[in-house]
Amino acid sequence: MRLCNLWPGQARADRILTWTAGCLAAVVALALLGLALVDWNLARGPIGGFASARLHRTVVLDGPLRVHLWSLKPWATAENIRIGDPAWAGPDQTATVQRLTVQIELLSLLRGQIVLLRLEADQPVIRLRRDALGRATWDFSGGVAPKRPFRMPPIRHFQISDGRLQIVDAARHLRFDGAISAAERPGEPNRRFEMAGDGRLNGEPFHLALTGGPLLNVSADHPYPFEAHVRAGATQVDALGVVPKPFDLARFSLDLSAQGPDLADLYDLTRVALPNTPPYRLTGHLERRDRLYAITGLAGRVGDSDLAGQLSVETGRARPLLKADLVSRSLDFDDLATLFGGAPARGRGETVSAAQAAVGRRMAAERRLLPDTTLNVEKIRSLDAEVTFRADSIHAPNLPLRSGAVRIGLDRGLLNVDPLSLQLAQGRVAGSAQLDARGAVPVTTVDLRLTGARLEQLIPIQGRPLTGAVLSRVRLSGEGDSVHRAAAHAHGEILVVSPGGEIREAFAELLGVNVTRGLGLLWSKDQGVVPIRCAVADFRAVNGQLSANQIVFDTGPVLATGSGRIDLDRERIDFRIQGRSKQPRLVRALAPITVRGPILSPKIGVETGKVVAQGGISVLLAAVATPLAAVLPFLDPGLAKDAACGALIAEARGRGAPVR
Repeated sequence: MRLCNLWPGQARADRILTWTAGCLAAVVALALLGLALVDWNLARGPIGGFASARLHRTVVLDGPLRVHLWSLKPWATAENIRIGDPAWAGPDQTATVQRLTVQIELLSLLRGQIVLLRLEADQPVIRLRRDALGRATWDFSGGVAPKRPFRMPPIRHFQISDGRLQIVDAARHLRFDGAISAAERPGEPNRRFEMAGDGRLNGEPFHLALTGGPLLNVSADHPYPFEAHVRAGATQVDALGVVPKPFDLARFSLDLSAQGPDLADLYDLTRVALPNTPPYRLTGHLERRDRLYAITGLAGRVGDSDLAGQLSVETGRARPLLKADLVSRSLDFDDLATLFGGAPARGRGETVSAAQAAVGRRMAAERRLLPDTTLNVEKIRSLDAEVTFRADSIHAPNLPLRSGAVRIGLDRGLLNVDPLSLQLAQGRVAGSAQLDARGAVPVTTVDLRLTGARLEQLIPIQGRPLTGAVLSRVRLSGEGDSVHRAAAHAHGEILVVSPGGEIREAFAELLGVNVTRGLGLLWSKDQGVVPIRCAVADFRAVNGQLSANQIVFDTGPVLATGSGRIDLDRERIDFRIQGRSKQPRLVRALAPITVRGPILSPKIGVETGKVVAQGGISVLLAAVATPLAAVLPFLDPGLAKDAACGALIAEARGRGAPVR
């Protein structure tokens, strides 16, 4: 009874729903019919206005507009499309397209996904410009930074006919004009995508060739293969890669190889400031993951050194962040000269570029040790970095280096090298360095300590006439936009100490210019040695002038003292060393020894114009020992009292010299 009473009400509800659905269907049918019959050319203005608002520039549809909506795969064709440049660039066009056809998949669109079944562009001409201020015509953001990189939707059928791409980039000093084509042609089904063109990059010839797989039946579930070849001057980059989900260019991977005269030249291609290097040849695997570019399996050679490791660059920040962990199994120490604007030492077999060879010849002709190449401050300020580097072995014929390691940090123009460590055959160099490029003039600071080293290794004279321990500390700071200019304005101090050792007696006697005894010992090939009680060289730097506060060389038979300076600007030295015998000699000419000339090739002589009277050794000892107590703690707090130099100070104290 109750069910019978409910049934008429239910029937009325069903009739209402049926009429409602029928009315809605009729409205939709009429709307679709109206859309099918409407003259879409009347909508060109509103569509252009909508696109102009979204792209922040004028968009005009000048030709016929045809739309077919009555399908699960609707399509539209527009002709004579013009996309103008932004207001700052003037009245030119960013792009023109003779005909553009777009077809979408309606069911995917209803699921919130855009799938382009067909994208065809006939005679597109794309003109891209960027000015010196960094403003780019391809920036459609309207000044609002996008939250994530642009991702193209999947395209099943992509065709480009007779396209051109023109680029004028003042920031990269690039001009490029190339052809773009990806079309089916009679007798050539599934033709590849191709883009190739030529131009100039930073004044050098530039060539780009980019090819990809067929753009027919491209699936978002199958990787899209491509290869690229770039030539920029003497720099060559080749890549073979895939886009895992076409055409999501925010993610791709490729195997690449690069070679050229200098890694710093890649800046114009990558906008990543890399250091100056000798010619290189490197390979690696590059992956892009949104704003992160990572290279793994990096391997190859830079100059005469091998290099391996991994690195990454994170973009989308105020400055790109470079992270790298690099290692060299065998480092040629000469290759490091290019980092500072110099060149590897001239010699047979050295790997150098033509420009570096010219720098080396000029420095050799000028007898220069310190390179004067101007530092590019803007590049340093454009990048942040966290880098570690390790050299398992170091090839340095004139230095007893064995291995080394360094950690480098760069933040907003402040570069810190800390720690820096170099292992010697015996001994170690450790310390830090800093380059502050935040101000108008860069400031370089170094603080290095040499410990546990041996004189016979640092001064490798045949027959080893000089042996013993040696310690040193260098602490300098100078303003300048090159190594030479920073040194020419350096302030600080340098201290070198040998707390004990041995010297061949003949050389010790000649140090005091005891001609008869010294030459006699040499002629007789006497190998007798005498102790080095202490040797100290203490320099103070003021505006690039290293003045010797004390030069003391105390041996068993001779006490030598000296004075002089090193001019870091002119790179010349001028020293005068006076030796005094501690024992009476029958025949003796006490003439000072001089060391003068360019740092790289000084001349040793004897100042024969003056003959110094023998004697006064006690007074001299007291005079030179007094400052040692003050300077030795700068090198090692325990050195003044624990080493043989402490005995020299104690002896001076016993003779009544006031010791601070």
